[in-house]
Amino acid sequence: MPTDVEILGEMGFPQVRAEKALAKTGYKGVQIAMDWIMAHEDDPDIDVPMDIKNPEGNVLGQAVQETGGETAAASGDPPAEQAKSIKCDECGKLLKSELDAQAHAARTQHASFSESVEEIKPLTAEEKEEQKQKLQEKLKQKRQEKEQQEKEEQIQREKIRRAAGKDLTDIKQKHEEAEMRKIAEERRREKLEEKMARQRVKDEIEKDKIERAARFAKQTPSSPPAQASPAASTPAAPAEKKEYDEARLQIRLTNGQALTQTFKAKETLAAVRVYVQMNRSDGSGPFTLMTSFPRKVFTEDDMGKPLTELGLVPSAVLMVTKTQ
Repeated sequence: MPTDVEILGEMGFPQVRAEKALAKTGYKGVQIAMDWIMAHEDDPDIDVPMDIKNPEGNVLGQAVQETGGETAAASGDPPAEQAKSIKCDECGKLLKSELDAQAHAARTQHASFSESVEEIKPLTAEEKEEQKQKLQEKLKQKRQEKEQQEKEEQIQREKIRRAAGKDLTDIKQKHEEAEMRKIAEERRREKLEEKMARQRVKDEIEKDKIERAARFAKQTPSSPPAQASPAASTPAAPAEKKEYDEARLQIRLTNGQALTQTFKAKETLAAVRVYVQMNRSDGSGPFTLMTSFPRKVFTEDDMGKPLTELGLVPSAVLMVTKTQ
């Protein structure tokens, strides 16, 4: 029966690598040694020999046996026959050298060995080819298992990457929705303030009408005195016009994404156009800016006008449209 070193040699592995692999793996078998060679084939010292010496065959009866003070040689017994193999007393397997015995012991946990004069018969060509085919099948199966494991790990990594990307998209979408709600709330508050301001103006006009009517009645004696309306008894507070020094703009791109930025109220619309050109994610090319309500498409003449003059203060929504 061939040794593990010989089996590895028949598989095409150099003897130095075979001996080193068996020694490094504690002589636990051809498969483990083969895995070690494949894992360390790129090591710079893979072909550097180790200090491994295969012991020569032992001779049975080499030790002097004392029997009544006389040696076996002195008693006239025939010379001892040279040992040709090492036999495992537990399973009966014949081993070629002590190195193979150590590997067999490490692999099977057998501990009882003895020298034997039986000679290990060499394998026939058919047996060698069969052994080689078995080892190659094991090697092929090992590689397939490793490839399958790598595929499963790659699939798992891809799932993790997609899940992380989806979470990031959800977070970004929620942030944009929150910004939209915030802008809508600001618009509602501004509309309410404008409505209250218009009401104050109306009250002031009504008060002025009543005062003029009263003065006219005093100047005309034949006319009965005018009756003051209940509204005249409570003077309305003068309307206060709120001044804004900033304009918060939401700019919707052609791909559905939105940019939100705050500009100075005195900045021109050209500054907004430059900001869009530097931060847009919907491609490049010429574009125009417009508002949907009230609908207005800004031209080149509007680019030099401040945002206050264009009605974009304190906040507004601009649409980006591509031009040919």
